[in-house]
Amino acid sequence: MMQDNANLSVLVVDPNPGMRASLQNMLNQAGINKVESAVNASTAIKQLAKRAYDIILCEYDLGGPQGDGQDGQQLLEDLRQHRLITASTIFIMLTSEGVYDKVVSAAELTPTDYVLKPFTVDMLSTRIKRALERRTALLPVWQLAAQGKPLDAIRACATAALTSPRYALDFLRLRAELHVSVGEQREAGALYRDVLAERPLGWAGLGLARTMVAQGQVEEARDTLAQLVQANPRLMAAYDLLARCHEQLGASNDAQKVLEEAVSISPHMVRRLRKLGEVAMENGDAEAAEKSFKQVVNKARYSEFRNPEDHVNLVKALVTRGDVQGASGVIRDLERSMRGSANADACKSFSNALLHEKMGNVSAAVAELQMAVSATRTSSGLSSHLKIGLAQACLEHQMDEQASSVMMTVMHDASSPVTVDEAMGVFVRAGRPDLADGMGQQLRAQAQILLGVADEKRNMGDVRGAVQTLMEALHMAPGNQAVMVAVAGGILRQVSELGWDHSLSVVAAGQIERLRALDPGHPRLAALGEEFQQAKRKFGISS
Repeated sequence: MMQDNANLSVLVVDPNPGMRASLQNMLNQAGINKVESAVNASTAIKQLAKRAYDIILCEYDLGGPQGDGQDGQQLLEDLRQHRLITASTIFIMLTSEGVYDKVVSAAELTPTDYVLKPFTVDMLSTRIKRALERRTALLPVWQLAAQGKPLDAIRACATAALTSPRYALDFLRLRAELHVSVGEQREAGALYRDVLAERPLGWAGLGLARTMVAQGQVEEARDTLAQLVQANPRLMAAYDLLARCHEQLGASNDAQKVLEEAVSISPHMVRRLRKLGEVAMENGDAEAAEKSFKQVVNKARYSEFRNPEDHVNLVKALVTRGDVQGASGVIRDLERSMRGSANADACKSFSNALLHEKMGNVSAAVAELQMAVSATRTSSGLSSHLKIGLAQACLEHQMDEQASSVMMTVMHDASSPVTVDEAMGVFVRAGRPDLADGMGQQLRAQAQILLGVADEKRNMGDVRGAVQTLMEALHMAPGNQAVMVAVAGGILRQVSELGWDHSLSVVAAGQIERLRALDPGHPRLAALGEEFQQAKRKFGISS
């Protein structure tokens, strides 16, 4: 074991120099000599951006005596969300924290393990050994998944469960998640049901509910999740999904209640607090929204991934409640702490516009909206939610051109969850169907240009680039038959030349089906269908 440990790299994250030295000593005794340390979350993130570690030992209470900085749970949330650690990274939380809610928050983000202080060398060695054994067993499957071979990974899970029966449940769970990743919800659901038939494990119930939501069985999922949170009141992700089901079913007040309950159990998850604020705001509960967004701004203050949009949300809530002074203070904080980026500039100008509007200073509000729109053009990563809010504010001030230009940036973002119909709905609800029509024409024209760009890329031999361009065209003109045909054909060409890609094949199948529904006699339909079947046969794809 000691010899095996010699190649392991460990990052110790702890603000206390005495504890860092003690952990270094313990790890050395366990045969681990490649040890680096970070004094807080910010330093840890910078180090993890440069290189990967096998193991991270992280103190929960990272704030130190002043309580400034992120805690271990917020760090883990950032690392997972921004993919700075992989499934195979062993993350062990070290804590002497007896406070129940904090440990729940940490547990819901599934660290590999957490160890309560004080602990001995033997105790720490045993936990590391156990984590390494599990990692060794699961690593081949994780590697196949990372290489974009989910179907091979699924087959490997089934085999490995027989050779390593100790981790049979881990493999079953991983297999189900892989089925979900390639859109095979029914197969995943069947695996989760198999587990639940043996014992009522929370993760299996949650997985089953997720497959139901993906298949449009939202009411069934809601009922399953309501029972699940009663039986597992600490299964926090189940509350999030239950809230989403309520939202999809039009019961946003119920969604807010569920999120409030989750926050009362586990109050440190920034993503959930943000969602609660958004839902409360939509429900017209500005007081609850203010409370949530205040916590989001405070908790994210020391994150390397601070989001200036949180300040805008808080300003909106404060302005709605008539707290002009409070809103001014939040804008000053945004200016002071995040100046210099186009995103922060857009958020600051939008926030100022909301404040001026509340104070009846219309010309100042319009000037700030102009600046927000300009900053949006050079920004990257602003959410569709913020941009839609900005477009709506422009429409209220008859700033038609600016509203249209902001909505076009939403539609140019192929990763945006906002559909063309939803974007146009913003204009229609504002009483401007003419602007919706204008945007529709513009998008169709741009999609046509992108088809030409994709052709050029394909002729240059860049089949992958061609497909990326076609996906952008599809986002802009989802109902356009020429785009559907081009997307399906482009994907099948890429598959034929570069190998099977399940997520793209799902898109191709969807476009072929949609074309069949719209125009069963389309001249390209039969050939595309046959080409798709040939590709499946070539790569041995059964489903």
